[in-house]
Amino acid sequence: MPSVNEELLLPSTPGKFKDKSHAMHRQFYRCFASTSTMFLWALFLVALTASYLSFQSFVDSGNRYFSAAWGDVHWEKQVKSSAQIHRQNGFSVLVTGAAGFVGTHVSLSLKKRGDGVVGLDNFNSYYDPALKQARKKLLNTQNIFIVEGDLNDARMIARLFEIVPFTHVMHLAAQAGVRYAMENPQSYVHSNIAGLVTLLEACKNADPQPAVVWASSSSVYGLNEKVPFSESDRTDQPASLYAATKKAGEEITHTYNHIYGLSITGLRFFTVYGPWGRPDMAYFSFTRNILQGKPITIYRGKNRVDLARDFTYIDDIVKGCVASLDTAKRSTGSGGKKRGPAQYRIFNLGNTSPVTVPMMVRILEGHLKVKAKKNVISMPGNGDVPFTHANTSLARRELGYKPTTDLQTGLKKFVKWYLSYYGYKPTIMASP
Repeated sequence: MPSVNEELLLPSTPGKFKDKSHAMHRQFYRCFASTSTMFLWALFLVALTASYLSFQSFVDSGNRYFSAAWGDVHWEKQVKSSAQIHRQNGFSVLVTGAAGFVGTHVSLSLKKRGDGVVGLDNFNSYYDPALKQARKKLLNTQNIFIVEGDLNDARMIARLFEIVPFTHVMHLAAQAGVRYAMENPQSYVHSNIAGLVTLLEACKNADPQPAVVWASSSSVYGLNEKVPFSESDRTDQPASLYAATKKAGEEITHTYNHIYGLSITGLRFFTVYGPWGRPDMAYFSFTRNILQGKPITIYRGKNRVDLARDFTYIDDIVKGCVASLDTAKRSTGSGGKKRGPAQYRIFNLGNTSPVTVPMMVRILEGHLKVKAKKNVISMPGNGDVPFTHANTSLARRELGYKPTTDLQTGLKKFVKWYLSYYGYKPTIMASP
């Protein structure tokens, strides 16, 4: 005897009897199949859309990449034009980090005196790229062409050296900032070590080899307590990853000098400030927050000692950079082969007059005519050091370096630029 289920599902007389429950099951199956089909189509459309967006992103990035169109005729023409020398015995200089703070000022100074200048910058977003683009426009007005690209793009770097026989390289590109290294350590290795090696490889393979001047940092002195800091002091106790990558850079450049005959000069900058500066620097962010009525955080060291920095105005730094180029001797290698000992130098570029951070804030308050809302706390263990103080006697002797701008004067110029650039209007001194 057929089971109950069989009786319900199988009519005894086909065509004469159709069980309702069977019809319901079929509708359910159809519905399920229809839903499954719709789901599969939805997945297909999502995948198709994702593929299109990915492809479009690739095309867009390709367009952006080829908007600079490095390697084409127009690009080469711009590079060659920018590199043209307009003074007797002038230089052709590749400036990396040209859209950066120091890079912009150095590029303008070199171009003004008739040197050929080609810039290189990746316009990363470590701080507001709009500021870098504004610097680029400023450089463009002086016929300085900036190649948009990464230091680690070895093919592009090599192509630049094929187009222009650079006499000098001013290497200022780097991942800056002490505290950011705790958030994105890989970026420091990528730029400050890998990027440096890529550039040095291109320099040592070039014929002729250029003389290289590059930006190290006062951060290499790390936990050194001897003041003022001298080039012969120990630098094996870095307090931050940033400092460690800059110290590594000094060792790497020494290696390329020793093996390949590259003429190399390293510059240890001390807290550079001024117009067109970096928004991540204390004087810059303090200015912004004071004008916006926001509190500023001031750190104190052990035993409530005020932090102090050897603030160095940008114009003084530029003079040191240019003097380093002017006194750099030729590299002794050719095509990667050393022919004799090459010049290797390291200089401090500072102001030699440290100022405490609270004093810097008081100077800003005076220029802005606004009192700061201060939040004073103990310095966290984020890689900062309590003080910096440069001994610049070596730079004075070898480069004729002599800083002339004190913090009061320099911050006045910075504030004037800041108010003009961001459109603020000075107000009457307000109460805290």
